[in-house]
Amino acid sequence: MNLDYKYLLDGNFHPDSRVWVYQCNRLFTMNEALEIEEMLKEFILHWKSHGIPVKGEAHLFFGQFIILLADETATGVSGCSTDSSVRLIKDIEQRFLVNMFDRTNLAFLVKDKVQMLPLPQLQYAAENGFINGDTLYFNNLVQTKQELETKWIIPVKDSWLNSRISFSKTVS
Repeated sequence: MNLDYKYLLDGNFHPDSRVWVYQCNRLFTMNEALEIEEMLKEFILHWKSHGIPVKGEAHLFFGQFIILLADETATGVSGCSTDSSVRLIKDIEQRFLVNMFDRTNLAFLVKDKVQMLPLPQLQYAAENGFINGDTLYFNNLVQTKQELETKWIIPVKDSWLNSRISFSKTVS
């Protein structure tokens, strides 16, 4: 899997631009992905904060992650504009019968595929060699464009998960 997504981000956006990452509980089909990309384009064209257009962008990465960015150096994002983005994601959930808000379902890159793992099964996965400290983890807690570029896809050992897992019992 090609993880080179950074070149798709607008280089004119400030590094502190706000980021929201929404992870789907499954891979979208090609037809769904095409439809979602159209929905994202339409949303960005009309995204406003107090009547002023938001300098924003939206992406569907790896067929499973919706990324929204807002460059607040151009226009601040208000509660109403944030609410409108949440409505968009909820519309996608309803339209495609998916879950985009489950923060307890974690995503890892395993055998060149995005694999989902419920948080309660994290230690079991480590003990049985499904994941290890070098397994790439999608850290959806990133909040800025700079973090998206540098801290989104990182080894488990470099993430907040490292303190929740003991790898000493892992199978080699």
